[in-house]
Amino acid sequence: MKRIISFVIILLLVLTGILFAVLNSQNVQLNYYFGSKDMALSLLLIVTIIFGTLLGILVSAGNLLRAKHDISRLKKNIQLAEKEVANLRTIPIKDTH
Repeated sequence: MKRIISFVIILLLVLTGILFAVLNSQNVQLNYYFGSKDMALSLLLIVTIIFGTLLGILVSAGNLLRAKHDISRLKKNIQLAEKEVANLRTIPIKDTH
């Protein structure tokens, strides 16, 4: 059942993309630093979305790596604390009363 639902969702997304491309097929002029180029509006929007997604992944990769480093450091701290607790539990209690 889950496969059928995901297939239907993917099919709807593909059909929406095709319909979007057909409805926005007019050419627009893209001006950039080194010149300009005529391309379809739908293609320009798709390229822009892909570029933005890749840029977002690149920016968030630094935060992800920093978080993984912090997690590994904290796991080491937990292991040291657990060893210390285990050592303290093995020390006999001396009653000085």
